[in-house]
Amino acid sequence: MKDHSIQLILNGVPREASCESRTTLLDFIRHELGATGTHSGCEHGVCGACTVEVDGQIVRSCLMFACQADGSNIKTVEGLAKNNVMSDLQVAFRKHHALQCGFCTSGFLMSAEDFLRSNPHPTEQEVREGLSGNLCRCTGYVGIVEAVLEVASLRSQANGGNHA
Repeated sequence: MKDHSIQLILNGVPREASCESRTTLLDFIRHELGATGTHSGCEHGVCGACTVEVDGQIVRSCLMFACQADGSNIKTVEGLAKNNVMSDLQVAFRKHHALQCGFCTSGFLMSAEDFLRSNPHPTEQEVREGLSGNLCRCTGYVGIVEAVLEVASLRSQANGGNHA
């Protein structure tokens, strides 16, 4: 029995669907709204595969109920690309082979985007610490760190090198 009607904005598009009270935001996004880029990993909020942005804040969608997101603005990995053009971070992940199986990639991309907003000029150690809440079993993290550092550098150059 679907007893909650949820209205939200998903990647800039108003959406509405119904779900049970116990439905997680992760399951709602994937199964009711069809945005399958967000993945279910541990279902305990530990691995980061389910990371999405809710009203500008990064959350583990496996730990949040869909009804808590009613009226919210949600951004998933599908929202990073603009007009079917990958974001600079997505391009850098591809360039640096920052993904292998790809399962954790959407969570890393969402976390990295959030990290770069709060720390646009990170050191390698800061990137490693900033993304330590996301787990990957395939890449060894080197490519992920290189991709994030490259994007930070490119964004800095595009902004005239400003550190503000």
